[in-house]
Order: sequence, then structure tokens, then C-alpha cells
Amino acid sequence: MLSRFFPIFASTMKYINITNALRRWSLCSVCLATVTTALLAGCASQRGCYVGVQGGGMVYYEERGKGEPLILLHGHSLDRRMWDTQWRDFSARYRTIRLDFRGYGLSSAMREDLHTTHADDVVALMDSLKIERAHVVGLSMGAFVAGDMLAMYPDRLLSCVLCSGGIRNSKGPSEPMDSAENAKREQEIAALRLRGVEVMKREWTEQLVSGGGSRRETMRKPLRRMISQWTAWQPLHKEPRLFYGKEAWAELRRKAPVSVPLLILRGETEGKTSHARELDYVKDGEQITLPDCGHMMNMEQPQRFNAIVLSFLSKHSKQ
Repeated sequence: MLSRFFPIFASTMKYINITNALRRWSLCSVCLATVTTALLAGCASQRGCYVGVQGGGMVYYEERGKGEPLILLHGHSLDRRMWDTQWRDFSARYRTIRLDFRGYGLSSAMREDLHTTHADDVVALMDSLKIERAHVVGLSMGAFVAGDMLAMYPDRLLSCVLCSGGIRNSKGPSEPMDSAENAKREQEIAALRLRGVEVMKREWTEQLVSGGGSRRETMRKPLRRMISQWTAWQPLHKEPRLFYGKEAWAELRRKAPVSVPLLILRGETEGKTSHARELDYVKDGEQITLPDCGHMMNMEQPQRFNAIVLSFLSKHSKQ
């Protein structure tokens, strides 16, 4: 899909040079569709842009379609391209936005001294695009972020879909890493360097694929491509607390019942089909298990996934 809409991005160094220059300039909000009009001939239906976020970072996003805003949040080690099989169907009905979290894809690098969260970056993106409220769909790590938004920023959501994940039960940004955690991370990083990053990437890819159902091999190639291009910054550094985690759970309980419509999606072969706790704190929620499907459900069974999500969104759309 990337090569279809951004052929020069994928095949020439011109785009890479422009991207690096934009990062060095640290512009607050730079639209690549404007800066590289000549390079993007024939791609008028989609634009790719950068938005400045806290700490001097830049988040890359792509936007397509019209209607109510719909934001797609990707998983760990992946990037916005994991939504390729949703991009056309979703953007036909909604103003669809997919982004690369900081430290992934085309967004700026992460830093160990950063004091923010991925959820805060998504809200900053919404503010920049003048989006008051949006439907949010997150998978895996993206579901951690969407869950944080459900708890911390419910007034910014039209609806929320948590796929293969939800609010983490981990320490939030208000609890900095202590000496014991610091020492443990140093040991883990040293062990990974000894083992080899490429070995880790191959094993991680295999884990994602093997956990799927009968259609799991259809996602091997795109997963391998994204993971091979991932910098692996996160497992090689002392990553800051980028999720609200336990703080989000406390906030969700305090605000309950939250009025944001919530859909929980689980894959049968993932083995995590028990009742999702988030449903206990919302007024309107439902949980669906996709049979013969694993963790990466949107890539493994895109047609079924798209139908379920679009049906849910249509029930909670005003357009």
C-alpha cells in the first residue's frame, strides 16, 4: 500500500533527505504534501505531514478521507503501515488518520529523558489538526495508548476500540525508574546486545505469526518488512514511562461510568478471551472474540475485522 500511494517515498533518497531536513529544522507543523508537491503528484487523496510535540519531537501522520475523525494506533515494533488493509475501507467513510508513535516509523527518535506519554502525543496531534473528538482504534501497544485516552481524555473520544490489549497494569509517568529497575534494564540491554538484535527481530516476527490462526502466513511478509526496518530503540534503551498504566486505571475508576462507547476485540488463538475489565467502567461496551484469529487480527483477517469495526463505528457516528 505504501508503494501505491508514495512510490517515490519508498524508492528514492529524496524523501529521506527531506524527512531528515524537516527533523533538523524542528518545525512545529510541517506538511510534506505542501513541501514535496512535485514528488506527490498523483497522490492528492492522501497527505503525509509532521506535527511538533512536547520535547522538540515530531510525529509523522497520514490523513485520508472525509467525515468524522478516526485515528488508528499501531503496535510495538510496527508502524502506521500495519493499517494498510484498513486504510481504503475506513477512509471511504471517515477522515482517517494513522500515525507513527515517537521512536517508530518516520517519527522522530525517542529519548530516555523524555517526560511525556504516547497518549499525550496523540492529543497534541488532535489539537494541531483542530480535532475536538475522534473515534480511536488501537491494537496491542496502540490499545495501551487508546486505553490511556479512554481514562485520561474521555472528552476527546467519540468511541474507543481496544484490540488485543487495553490499559496496562504498570507504573505510570509519576513513578520514575528506581535503582533496582535501572539495574535490571541494564542487564536486559546487555543480554540483548549479546544475543543480537537481528535474532530478536526474527524470533519476535515468528512469535507474532505463529500465534495466529489458519490465515497467519498472509501477514508474515508485511510484519517482517516493518520489524526489519524498526530501529529497536526501545529494547536497547531505558525507555521512559510512555503509558499511564496504573494511573489510568485509577482515573477510569474515579470517572466511572465513562460515557465513551467501547468495543473490545480479542483473537481466539491468542488465548486472552476473558472479560475485559475496562467494560466495568463504561456505560456502553461490548466484547467480541474473532474465531481462528490471533494477536494481529487486523492483518490476519482484515475483511472480518473491518466489518466489525465499521459496524461499531456506524452505531456511534453522528454523520
